[in-house]
Amino acid sequence: MDGQRTDAIPTNLRLLLVLEAVAKAGDPVTPTEVNASLGLPKPTIHRLFSTLVDEGFLQRDIGGRAYLPGPRLRGLAGGVLSSSRVRGARQAILKKLSSTIGETCNIALPDGDAMVYLEREETEWPLRIQLPTGTRVPFYCTASGKMFLSTLKPAELKIYLDATELRPRAPGTYTDRAELTAALERIRERGYATDRGEFMPDMIAVAVPINDANGRLLATLSFHAPTQRIDLERGLSFLPDLREAAAKLATHVSSRNVGP
Repeated sequence: MDGQRTDAIPTNLRLLLVLEAVAKAGDPVTPTEVNASLGLPKPTIHRLFSTLVDEGFLQRDIGGRAYLPGPRLRGLAGGVLSSSRVRGARQAILKKLSSTIGETCNIALPDGDAMVYLEREETEWPLRIQLPTGTRVPFYCTASGKMFLSTLKPAELKIYLDATELRPRAPGTYTDRAELTAALERIRERGYATDRGEFMPDMIAVAVPINDANGRLLATLSFHAPTQRIDLERGLSFLPDLREAAAKLATHVSSRNVGP
């Protein structure tokens, strides 16, 4: 839309173009930054942002000047990812991965202050951990959540940690901020995250990112299992399978593959 003349943008398209620009940015953006490509009058762009905030599609960043996707836009994204064609391919990949590992596999999305399970394939073992689709779990004590936190910029991570009580959920929970920060740095370097009994006692998990074409985290792919059946060392042996499945899933959630 660079160099686009204002009168060439239909009025009913402007809100969608603003949402598209915010979604593509990946980081909180200001109306001025979005308007650099749209070229709308200043009062108009601010009015559009105000409308989208009032309706829940955008929300202000903690600093107050920039904006990021709000709950309705995040819900819209989840709905698109759950379209029947995309979901069918996603379930097939999850089913194969779960069969290979022999444990429950999950796709989760960051939403607000938690990860939300979008899709799962249950293990056939009678002993299983019940975390159904739609379950919200904390960032700081889950493999998927820590995978997401490791992708945040230092300023964004600081805002999250300042606002979060690192409450112990299980014996392995990181309750010390410095220790959690160091763990996130290790995750950032190696490209995967683990849960060593941090969210639930006697449970391990391994998570990898599902990235978009620009390398930004869209969602996470993980499996979890009781320690009575599998230890973390064996769990890590499935990293190649997780990464291969995540790469396949990424092709099914990119914009070019989402359609009617």
